[in-house]
Amino acid sequence: MPTRRTRVLTATALTAAVALALTGCGVVRDLRSGDEPEPLTEVIEPEEESPEVDPDFPYTREGTIFQDTGQDSTLRFSITGLERTDEYTVLHYEETYVDHFQGIVSNLAMPATLVDPVSGRAYAELTDADGYPYGSVPPDDGVFPVGVGATNQYRAYFPRLPDEVEQVTHVGSGLGAMTGVPVVDVDEEQADPVDPDGAGMTTRTGPEAGETVAFENERPAPGWEEWIGEMESFVDSDVSSTTRDGDTETVALKADVMFDFDSAALTSEAEGIVREAAASLERNIDPDDPEVTVIGHTDGKGTDDYNQTLSEERAATVRDVLEEELEEDLTLTVEGRGAAEPVAEEGGSDTEEAEARNRRVEFSYRVDRNGASGGDAEEGGLGSSERHVYPPAPFVEDDTAEVVDTVTDGDIRLDVHPLRRDGAYVISTVTLTNTGDAPASPDMGGEDAASPGGPTEFSQGALGGFQLLEPGTDLVRYVTLLNFGGQSFSGFAEEVHEMQPDNAYQLIAVFAAPPASVETLTLRAGPFGEIEDVPFT
Repeated sequence: MPTRRTRVLTATALTAAVALALTGCGVVRDLRSGDEPEPLTEVIEPEEESPEVDPDFPYTREGTIFQDTGQDSTLRFSITGLERTDEYTVLHYEETYVDHFQGIVSNLAMPATLVDPVSGRAYAELTDADGYPYGSVPPDDGVFPVGVGATNQYRAYFPRLPDEVEQVTHVGSGLGAMTGVPVVDVDEEQADPVDPDGAGMTTRTGPEAGETVAFENERPAPGWEEWIGEMESFVDSDVSSTTRDGDTETVALKADVMFDFDSAALTSEAEGIVREAAASLERNIDPDDPEVTVIGHTDGKGTDDYNQTLSEERAATVRDVLEEELEEDLTLTVEGRGAAEPVAEEGGSDTEEAEARNRRVEFSYRVDRNGASGGDAEEGGLGSSERHVYPPAPFVEDDTAEVVDTVTDGDIRLDVHPLRRDGAYVISTVTLTNTGDAPASPDMGGEDAASPGGPTEFSQGALGGFQLLEPGTDLVRYVTLLNFGGQSFSGFAEEVHEMQPDNAYQLIAVFAAPPASVETLTLRAGPFGEIEDVPFT
């Protein structure tokens, strides 16, 4: 008998698992939820209108996916419908395993998520109060029997997408990012399967090759739990860094550039930097919420009282210059946090860099999402604060067809594919291949591959150490996070697990988009080094 496998959904992190069984597979439908985050209402409109897309289902991908037993399989994954009703969004999809698998195994892909790349919102599956998602019902103690060459039909439910969302990006199949999937408005979702042939199957009596199998469906009941998250981006430069989390932007001015040691007076170059920051703030701030909070931070050296006083004085100095530059109807509040909120961990081999990053003055405000532009960066502002929004990327069946560079590290080959602009983000797709004779678990760097003193939370996951560098500038774009609330995040990048000989695995990492004038970027790829001149497709 197959065992039941579970993963947990909490308010601070989103995880999921798919379990597979002999003669087929079993999908675990057991997600546990915590408190529901507040719904989000702001909307971003790209300057360039999205082209109309006629639905052309199915949208299909095929490739090798990681399994927890190491018996990695080739999966054909097809989205056959995406319906928006008055209550929720319904995803219809099919899975076909085209080669071997044995025993009870788990698909190690990212959780199934729908992403609006324009607004940066992410939508996870609807669950009941106990954390179990609605949709297709596993007939055999929490698993779906699947036969090699047989096609299983599934249904999953997500929060209702806003009316203005016409296309989404789907992640979670293990086959990269499926962009440009159209949303179809319907009065009523497709009827539930009548006498579904999979309802009575077990992992021992699974379907035969060539069969198409449907399962019973459980529609969402009143009181379902919604999970709506945000993509959180981080762009760094020599003088500032900018974090965007939903409709909140936080600009951090690095104190080593702004102030001399033990001083709250601006350096000779700092006043110009603050004026650039004011220009960015004025362009980005939501005019309906003109509140700006200026917060000073120090490193961990010195006493708490000393650090608290210094952080307050430095914040006040920056506030004074901002007030000279900004409209009178903006309200600026000053706070000091001392060393209580570091963004980089001190005490390690890179402690000097970490301490320098922690010495900063931040100002935080709500952004005007309707003011986003897909054009070039504007003059007079901070490059790290510019946001560039394009239409959703069209769907492509295979975004690994073109290889722009190949790098090896031992037996692991990295093929780099063209970058793709998708709304406000860039998708970097790479393929890893184990060219050796034995399974390998490559060290992709993760946190160790990040810049010295870099923010720990933006270096999570196997590809968390990947970064995009903008030629001719000092801007560094970190992997975007998926934030479903709380203090823990998941990097919007696929994990790298044990790789089987001769198998090729498609992985993605997602970053904030650069301006339209940028035609190539440098990919900093952990142990593979820097790959220059990676173009956009």
